Amino acid sequence: MEKKTRYIWYVIAIACLILFSLILIASIITVGERLRQISWIVEMIFYILVVIVVFFGIINPIRIIVSSPSLAIATSLDERDARVYSIYKQVAKNIVKNNDLPAESQNLLTNYHGKDELLLNLQMVFEANVKKQLNHIIINHSKTVMISTAICQSARFDMITVFTVNLQMIKSLVQKCGFRPTAKNLSKLTVNVFSTALIAEGLENMRLEDIVPQSSLNVISEIPLIKPVLSSVMQGITNALMTIRIGCVTRRYLYSDGNVVTKEEIRKAALKEALVILPMVIADTITFFPKKVVKFFSGRSKTVDEQESY
Repeated sequence: MEKKTRYIWYVIAIACLILFSLILIASIITVGERLRQISWIVEMIFYILVVIVVFFGIINPIRIIVSSPSLAIATSLDERDARVYSIYKQVAKNIVKNNDLPAESQNLLTNYHGKDELLLNLQMVFEANVKKQLNHIIINHSKTVMISTAICQSARFDMITVFTVNLQMIKSLVQKCGFRPTAKNLSKLTVNVFSTALIAEGLENMRLEDIVPQSSLNVISEIPLIKPVLSSVMQGITNALMTIRIGCVTRRYLYSDGNVVTKEEIRKAALKEALVILPMVIADTITFFPKKVVKFFSGRSKTVDEQESY
C-alpha cells in the first residue's frame, strides 16, 4: 500500500510540472506574439532571454535538487553496505561546499576516520552551523515573493514568480543541508508549490471587500489611493505566508528524512511556524521601501547640491 501511495504522488507531481510547463509556454508565446508586432528581432531577443531565465530559474534548481543525495536512502540500507558511507561523504562534501563554515567545522567534515566518526561530525556541524541558516533562507525568499507580488498587477506573472521563488528556496535549503528529502516528499512539495502558484494567480482577483469589514472599508475609502495599495499589500502578505509554509514543510521533511543528522523532533505544524515568521518578513519588507526611498532622494539632493556648487 505504501509503495502504491508513493507512485500516486509521483504521477500527481509530474502532472503538476507538465501543467505548469504548458501554462508557462502559453504565456511566453502570447508575449512573443505581441513583441512580433514591434519587430521580429525583439521577439527573438525575448525568447533567448526566456530560455536563459527558465534554465537558471527552473531547470537548474530542479537538477540540483534531484541530483542531491537522500539520507533516507542511507538509513534504509544495510549499515555494512558501502553505499551508506559514500552517501555520508557526499553530504559532508556538499555542506562544506555550500556553507560558510568555520575552520573547526570544515576540519570535522574533511578529516575523519570511518563512517561512525563522520556521522557524529555531521550531527555536530548540522546542529552548530547549518540549522541556524535555514530560517534566513525562508525569510529572504518570502520577502522576495511579498515584494514582487505586491508590486506586480499581473495574475500570470504572480503565478510564475511564486513557483520560481519557491523552487529556488527549496534548492537553497537542500544545498545548505547537503541532502534532499525523499522522492515521495519531493513529489508532495511539487504539488504544494504548484498549488501555491495557482492560489497566487487567483489572489489577483481578490477584492478588499472580501477580507475587510465594511465599517473599516468605509474609513479606508476616504483615503486617496489607499484601497488599491492595501489590496496589493494583502496579496503580497498572503503569498509570503504560503511561501513560508512551504519552506517550513521542506525543513520538516529534511529534519525527519535526515534523522541520522539531527535528533530534533518537530513539535509545531508548518502553518504555526509560518505565522511566527510572517511578522518578521512583513517588518523587514516594510522597512525596505523607506530605506530605498530615503537613499534615492538623498542621492538626488546630493547631486543637485554638487551642480549648484559649480
